[in-house]
Amino acid sequence: MTIKRSEPDNRMSQTVVYGDMIYLAGQIGTGADVTAQTKDMLAEVDRLLADAGSSKSQILSATIWLADIATISEMNAVWDAWIDPANPPARACVEARLATPEFLVEVMITAAKS
Repeated sequence: MTIKRSEPDNRMSQTVVYGDMIYLAGQIGTGADVTAQTKDMLAEVDRLLADAGSSKSQILSATIWLADIATISEMNAVWDAWIDPANPPARACVEARLATPEFLVEVMITAAKS
């Protein structure tokens, strides 16, 4: 099997596909608050999964990091409206110090090809 990498730079690839598995790098969004950043972040997940031949209904697992766990309800409101309710992934959500103070939420996704 071959490994396909998309949008690589000198540090990482945004997507790595191996067989029928898709691995996304940690995705962040832009915006003034966790709601805006989550919406933007999940739009990027949608784009990357589509480019790799998949969709949110094929997500197997998601790991979410929040800069402040007190914002989990705001993030969950966006997540719950976005995720395919018939195919929810395994998920973890924890508080962590992210790469810069501007980042409020980050997600890492593993999915199957459609």
